[in-house]
Amino acid sequence: MPKLTWDVVGERIYETGTSKGVLFVQNALGTYEAGVPWSGLISVTQSPDGGEPTPMYADNIEYLSLTSMENFKGSIEAFTYPDEFAACDGSKEAAPGLFVGQQPRVPFGMAYSTIIGNDTLGEAYGEKIHVIYAAKVAPSERANTTINDTPEAMTISWDFTTTPQQIAAVGVKPSAYVCVDSTKVTAAKFKAIQDLLYGTAVLTSDLPTIDELITLIKAA
Repeated sequence: MPKLTWDVVGERIYETGTSKGVLFVQNALGTYEAGVPWSGLISVTQSPDGGEPTPMYADNIEYLSLTSMENFKGSIEAFTYPDEFAACDGSKEAAPGLFVGQQPRVPFGMAYSTIIGNDTLGEAYGEKIHVIYAAKVAPSERANTTINDTPEAMTISWDFTTTPQQIAAVGVKPSAYVCVDSTKVTAAKFKAIQDLLYGTAVLTSDLPTIDELITLIKAA
C-alpha cells in the first residue's frame, strides 16, 4: 500500500454556488409537468433527519443497534419563484391576477446545479446536478418592510419535506434525492442528463425517474 498523502495538487476539491434551478410540478396522475426555469434561486439547504442508531439490549449488554429511517428534507430560499410554484405554495388563481391562499399544496420535483472546484482548474473542474422528487413545502413567513436608506430585496424561504420514491434497481432503497457528479461520469452521459432536465431546441424539459437516470448512466 502506498503511503497516504494529503492536499495533493489537483485534489483540493471544494463545492460552491447554486444555479440552474428547474421546477417540475406534479400533476393529478402523479407524473410531472414539463420543467420551468426557477430564476432568482438563492440557496437549497439539505437538512435530512433520522438515520440514527438505536441500541437494543439483552443479556445485560448492547445486543445490537437498529438504525431509524432517514428523511430527506430541507429549505429553499429565493428572491422570486415561477408562476407554476404558486399551486405548490398553497395558492390558486381564482381570477386573472387574483390568488387565493390556504389551498391544497401540490407536490413538486426540482433540479439545481452546484459547482465543483479545485486548486488547478478552479470552478471549471466540474459540476453536480441535484434532483429532488415528491417535495412539499410548508407555509412560510414573509416580511415586507419599508424602503429606507439601506434598501434590501425581500427574500422568500420555504421548508420542504419529501416522500421517498420506489427504485427498481437491485440493492437501492427508496429515495427522494439523487446527485450526479460530472467528474464521475462521462461528458456525454452528463450532457444527456442536462438535456433531459433542461430541454433542448427540440425536446421539452422533463424529470426522469431515478431508475431512468441509473439506466442512462449504466448504459454502454
